Amino acid sequence: MFYRPEVGHGLPHNPFNAIVTPRPIGWISTRDANGHDNLAPYSFFNAVAYVPPQVMFASTGTKEDRNGTKDSVSVIRETGVFCINIVSAALQDAMNISSATFAANVDEFERAGLEKGECESINAPRVAAAPASLECKLTQIITLEGEANFLVLGEVTGVHMRDEHIKDGRFDISTFKPLARLGYRDYSIVENVFELSRPDD
Repeated sequence: MFYRPEVGHGLPHNPFNAIVTPRPIGWISTRDANGHDNLAPYSFFNAVAYVPPQVMFASTGTKEDRNGTKDSVSVIRETGVFCINIVSAALQDAMNISSATFAANVDEFERAGLEKGECESINAPRVAAAPASLECKLTQIITLEGEANFLVLGEVTGVHMRDEHIKDGRFDISTFKPLARLGYRDYSIVENVFELSRPDD
């Protein structure tokens, strides 16, 4: 089949998210100027550059108490910093709890039963049990087409890796099995890992 998004697909569920998969999950933690901590997962997330290391995530939708956006973007606009926590299979339930729509002053770490760690280069919390966390300073927020679509870009200023996931000098994802977002309400656990040599190697 073929469809034009502006016309519609005629299916009971939007296939777009299921086509662009799997997607890593950026579990974004922030702290506002009043000291309230926030944690929320975003599946429009990725790394975008090596030097300096840079990442992006996109927020879609709004909350009534956040003036045209969601908690993460609102706080990042205010503070200029955020932390991205990597989600392992073991943390899937906590991640899911933190995806609920809570009031702006609710601490999702507490709701999900997660221990906090403190970031080193920015004023923000991080998920202590996450296999890795990326401390970021905001570089740009770009308004995208559509209602309440924002692209957040940041430069990584600090990197946390749990020691048990460093094996033979490499950050080894097989030791924690990353969780990935598929379409609809589907997720995947990365378990089948293999290596390919490039033609130029």
